[in-house]
This record gives sequence, structure tokens and C-alpha cells, in this order.
Amino acid sequence: MSLTRTIPFEKYHGTGNDFIVVDADHPVPNRPAFATTYCDRDGGVTDADSETVGADGVLFLALESSYDPPRVVMTLVQPDGSVAAMCGNGARCAAAWARERTGAEEIMIDTPAGTRRATLDGDEVMVEMGIPSFAPRDVPLSREEPLVEERVEGLTVTAVNTGVPHAVAFVDSVEGVDLDAVAPPIRHADVFPRGANVTVASRADDGFRQRTFERGVEGETRSCGTGAVAVVAAAKRLGLVGDEEVRVSPPGGSLHIRVPDGAEATLRGPVVREFAGELEVVSTPEP
Repeated sequence: MSLTRTIPFEKYHGTGNDFIVVDADHPVPNRPAFATTYCDRDGGVTDADSETVGADGVLFLALESSYDPPRVVMTLVQPDGSVAAMCGNGARCAAAWARERTGAEEIMIDTPAGTRRATLDGDEVMVEMGIPSFAPRDVPLSREEPLVEERVEGLTVTAVNTGVPHAVAFVDSVEGVDLDAVAPPIRHADVFPRGANVTVASRADDGFRQRTFERGVEGETRSCGTGAVAVVAAAKRLGLVGDEEVRVSPPGGSLHIRVPDGAEATLRGPVVREFAGELEVVSTPEP
């Protein structure tokens, strides 16, 4: 017989990219099953009004408050049970969560893609995102040359790694793209041996509009931080922007990205703590 227990959680979102946040001090024996169960948009986690809301992933966060600045070990488990190497909006939410516990305005976040520094100012969080790479080994690609402005399964894309791989396509209007139809063939294309997130972007008066089909979510999210950075990195590679900060607007809000030469890209935007509660966890069977 298995013993059922509950653990506390909090719900955060960064421009609509939403996460269940669990303190890693509360053990979850089967993290993939936990994420698959509670991220489900139809039967997953519920809000304070008992409405099912689900999530784009579960952030398991281990706080090391003895460091200066404090450090957080971040593990993002996605709705399909996979672990994402990096998530820009997730890192921003992790920083906000850590500030609530430490009062610090600067947080170091350890991710599988490396350590990222976050700074906080009110409800805005800026996180360093590493240096975007177009190198085939880094994306990765199943070939020796970078993939820049080439047709892949119906769209002209540029491949870049911003912590996770993205195939970025610049289109006339993101609203006119049937993302659920066009993204999966690109996401699974042979040129991407580990798959890719698929991001479409279009010019706007104040920057770019963005939509992203996320690997691991296997659908569109309201915001994607690594995707927003990928848009600006690809735009810079194509000569569309320079070193200036660029506004990128996914459906969930606006993000501000800078991709300087030879230095860390940055991602800036708001974070909101939505609500908290308890979730059931099934422990390992009794002997």
C-alpha cells in the first residue's frame, strides 16, 4: 500500500509562461509523473477558485541561502516529463521565489545549461541568458554548417541555441500562422537530432511579435523567454537589429532582450506570484 501525503506549492508566471513551484526540500519521488499530472490543462492543478489551470512546467528549486548572493538550483520538469536545460521565464520566476525567502535583489541560478545571474527591481526580473550559439554542435544540428535562413519543412528558419535549441522563422504576421500545424514537422525534422522549439516572429512598430511551440510542452505557450532571446539573436545575425535592447511581445506580455557582441544576452520582464496551495504526492510503497 502507498502512503499519500501533500506538499506545499506556489504558482508563478512570467508574461503568461506559468509554473508550479516546489521547494526541493519537499521530496517528490517521481518528478516526471508529478509534472505530467499537475501541468495538464484539463485535469491538473487548480487555482483558489477550484478552476483547473494546469501549467507549462514544474520548477523544483533548491535554495542555498548561505551564499552571497544566494543560489538556487533550478530543475524544470516539463508536461511530458522531460527536463529542460534552460528556461528564461522559469529562471526569472525562480529568482522572484528566492527573493521572497532571502530579501536579496541578486540571485544566482544553477541550471543544466550553466549558472545564470538574475537581478530584481520591483516586479521586474532580469536574467543573463548566456551567449547564443549558431554552431551546429551547440544547437545541435545533424550537419557541419550553421542553419541560417534555410527552408525546413515549409518555413525559412534560422537555428540557434539560447540554452535550448530554437528554429526561428520571420514571417509577415505571427497571427496568420497555424502554429499547431506547421511547428511539429520542424520540431521533429531530421536536421534537429534532439528536436527544437519552433518560434515565429514578425516585425512590429515597437519591436517583434513572437509565438513559440515549445518542445516538451508539445504546444504553444503564452510566452517563451529562450524563444524571445532566439528571435533577437537571429534578427541580429540577419542584420535586422544591433546591440540595442529590443522589445519582443509574445501573447502573454512584453519582454526586453539585449544580445551584445561577445557578452551574455539578457532577458527582462515582469513576474507574478499567482497563488499557493497543497498537492498530493504518492510516496514509495511501504515495505
